[in-house]
Amino acid sequence: MSGQVWVSLISLGGVFLGGMLSYLVQHRTQLSAERAEQRRQQSTLSEARRAERVALLERFIEVAAEAERSAFSRPSEWDDSHAWFIATQGVMNRLWVAERLIRVQFPLPVHDAARAYFLDLNRTVWEGLPDGESVRDYLEGNRLTFLDAARAVMG
Repeated sequence: MSGQVWVSLISLGGVFLGGMLSYLVQHRTQLSAERAEQRRQQSTLSEARRAERVALLERFIEVAAEAERSAFSRPSEWDDSHAWFIATQGVMNRLWVAERLIRVQFPLPVHDAARAYFLDLNRTVWEGLPDGESVRDYLEGNRLTFLDAARAVMG
């Protein structure tokens, strides 16, 4: 009888060992699948954030170009009812919003560059430049600084 007990105990031990190994394999497989899902979700989130940033940069650059066109077409005399003023005010309001969104979505160096460019544009549009100064040349430095900062962040 003692031999049958040993055979039963060894058999029970084999079942226990097999169950433990099966549990460990399933547990590791589950952890691996969870990590893969987390990486996939993180990748999806990163791609979505990058797309948001690209769209925001596109919006800021587009509105800034409109503001530059307003600066180039600035009449020498205008008032609050002038068609140029009404159109330009809308453009500058949109540019102000886009600049604030840059602060929300990007690191401060990018926002600081966008802010400097915005302030130059704002001054040029509303106050004009002294005679002989070129709008393009005046805006070029901060425009390029902003674009370089944005490119560095976007990779």
